[in-house]
This record gives sequence, C-alpha cells and structure tokens, in this order.
Amino acid sequence: MRSTWILCAALCALLTQSVAVGKSLVRDFRGTGNTTTADFTVEGPWLLDWRLDGRYESLIALDISLIDSTSGRHVGRVLHTKFRGNGVKLFDEGGTYRLRISSTLAEWRVKIEQITPEEAEQYTPRRER
Repeated sequence: MRSTWILCAALCALLTQSVAVGKSLVRDFRGTGNTTTADFTVEGPWLLDWRLDGRYESLIALDISLIDSTSGRHVGRVLHTKFRGNGVKLFDEGGTYRLRISSTLAEWRVKIEQITPEEAEQYTPRRER
C-alpha cells in the first residue's frame, strides 16, 4: 500500500512539473529609438513577440534584425513595418542572439519567449497581404 502511494505521489509530481513547463519569458526589451539589445540564449522553438505604437499614423517605422552573438553574423531581418500593430515570429533553431532594432517616432516592445514543441505546432503563418 505504501509503495502504491509513493508511486502515485511521484506520478502526480511528474505531471505537475510537465504541465508547468510551457511558454516562459526569456527577455523583455522596450524602447523608443535605435539599439542593439543584450544577448539572450534560447533553445528551439522560441517566439519573438513584438508590439509597435506611436503618436503618428504614417510616420512610424520599426526594423528588427537578428544577430548571432557568438559570431556577430547577421542572421536575417525579422521584421520591417511602417504601421502600428503587433505580432509574433516563430523560430525553430536556438542559440545565443541579440537584436538590432531601428525605429522612427515609435514606441516598441519585444519579448523573447521560450515555448515547447507542442506550443509551436499551434502557430500557423499568416498569409501576406
């Protein structure tokens, strides 16, 4: 009876731990100008969650590039927009990165979130306009 109780308690602890592991915030960057962020390390898959706001409707802009921190290599442009809004970008490969952010007359926020493969399956790409 005691061994059954111990087994049940261990199973409950394992289930609780696996449920608790999910999307977690790695870094949160905010600003109004141009910057290169501090390094952050993520494992694949992960999300870049962005938001752009500003006082002007047509004069704002945001450009985000991903930089490999180890080599300094430009991995690619993540985002370029001239409109207020928000969105997410899913990445499959992990690493140590930094972001190069350029903005014009804008207030921006970029969150880096670690997600599970199961959560990544729920993200579907939006079709371009």
